[in-house]
Amino acid sequence: MTERNKGLLMAAVGAAMWGGSGVAGQYLLQDCGFTTEWLVVTRLLIAGVLLLLLDLFFYRESIISVWRDRRDAKELIAFAVVGMLAVQYTYFASIKHGNAAAGTVLQYLMPVIIVGYTTLSTRKSPKPVELLCVGMAVLGTFLLVTHCDLGKFSIPAVAVVWGLLSALSAAFYTVQPRRMIQKWRATLIIGWGMLVGGIVLSAICPPWNFTGRWDGLAVMIYAYIILCGTVMAFGCYLGSLKYIRPTEASILGSIEPLTAILLSVLMLHIPFGFMDVLGSALILSTVFLLAGTKEEK
Repeated sequence: MTERNKGLLMAAVGAAMWGGSGVAGQYLLQDCGFTTEWLVVTRLLIAGVLLLLLDLFFYRESIISVWRDRRDAKELIAFAVVGMLAVQYTYFASIKHGNAAAGTVLQYLMPVIIVGYTTLSTRKSPKPVELLCVGMAVLGTFLLVTHCDLGKFSIPAVAVVWGLLSALSAAFYTVQPRRMIQKWRATLIIGWGMLVGGIVLSAICPPWNFTGRWDGLAVMIYAYIILCGTVMAFGCYLGSLKYIRPTEASILGSIEPLTAILLSVLMLHIPFGFMDVLGSALILSTVFLLAGTKEEK
């Protein structure tokens, strides 16, 4: 398997696991009464420690060396707070107030945001296909949120806001850590990003302040979120950035909302009507349209 194919497979597997964790999170947040803050802070702390232990076991190198370089330390803190912590909190907050399918689709405005950032940072005019993608993303979001009825929201407004913030933070954590991951390794950067993000959130929401209901199913779902939906998913997705470009990773990441939609309909019986399908299709289509320009520098 070539390094490029390895990167593509890693991004696809990571995205599918994320899709499953969104649906799992909806069950814990809405059916078991877990708070968004507790779920996110414990997820970050536990997964961060596990990733750093795995990094130490497999690479047999110091896990604190990344903090000795001032530039790396500053970028790692930014990644932890603005990227890792922000994307997890906003994503689960959107699910808490809405549902996993809609929250995940809204997050996938991310590729359009990445294109916009790239256009501004390189000072190049957007290509016609990129302008088309922006229009499709806006129209798709409009249909998903309003169902063409301006008098009401099909998704609570607060869920929409959290979903849009999730897209912004997802774009940041996809683009920002690439240099550090290439210099160091994915498990080290992601592990520290999660642990630092969890420590920051602990100041607001201590992990021992729990509210909710535990049962056998809740325990299994929580374990899935930590191990598969966090450690393995982030490791695969961000680890793929060592082999492929951020735009390519975001394109393959479209597997996440497709997984979330399918599982939400089948397992949580979330209604997903024609306008939801059309809006989601428009947003996800932008991902595949952008694939046509992925090899350009």
